[in-house]
Amino acid sequence: MAAERTEARLLVGTAGWSVPSRYAAEVPGPGSHLERYARRLNVVEINSSFYRPHRLQTYQRWAAATPEDFWFSVKLPRSISHERKLRDCGDLLDAFSAQVLGLGGKLGVLLLQLPPSSPADVDAAAGFFAELGARLSAPVAIEPRHRSWFTPEVDRALADLGVARVAADPARAPGADSPAGWRGLDYYRWHGSPRIYFSDYDEAALASLRTRLDESVSSGARTWCVFDNTASGAALGNALTIARM
Repeated sequence: MAAERTEARLLVGTAGWSVPSRYAAEVPGPGSHLERYARRLNVVEINSSFYRPHRLQTYQRWAAATPEDFWFSVKLPRSISHERKLRDCGDLLDAFSAQVLGLGGKLGVLLLQLPPSSPADVDAAAGFFAELGARLSAPVAIEPRHRSWFTPEVDRALADLGVARVAADPARAPGADSPAGWRGLDYYRWHGSPRIYFSDYDEAALASLRTRLDESVSSGARTWCVFDNTASGAALGNALTIARM
């Protein structure tokens, strides 16, 4: 599943590109929120694709609004991950891939988040990733949330499939806060802790995270860090702090 451009570097962004008013001075105009955001950070995660499809032309417009070295992560639809649970998804993958190809060479990662109720099913995952890889060549990061996914056996299976396991905060199981699976990509996804989606990370937490990110880059992994604590607007501030460190 690995893409051609996987050189080790640190890529920092948020889920979505809204610019809360308290950070407006740090992300100055002119331009749209995306254009302003992309002058300060080098990746963004598209979460809205989880809930609804976007037209090919919409993805093309987003790609055109960003610099050449900017990357997008796109979350796969919930109809795939939550409703069909990775099985018999050919028609859904056809539609999704036809849309997301509008990003062209700026498609950096495909993000698959599984519901907490979905236990590890390596056979289903292997078949699904084969179907996905036949349509799109971007690296894949999976964020499972059932405890059965966090075992050495599953980690090895994901590595064999060329799929990275997200390092999430807060961690739902021991080891869930560390990257695993295929280590050509390390994808850190910080949701806010202790209050998920809301809590702001303090300087000490961000400094500790930055050390871990630098270690991932030094290991040779292409390293993404995405803040998803967007409900309070904290994500952009946290991302800018990490990028400055």
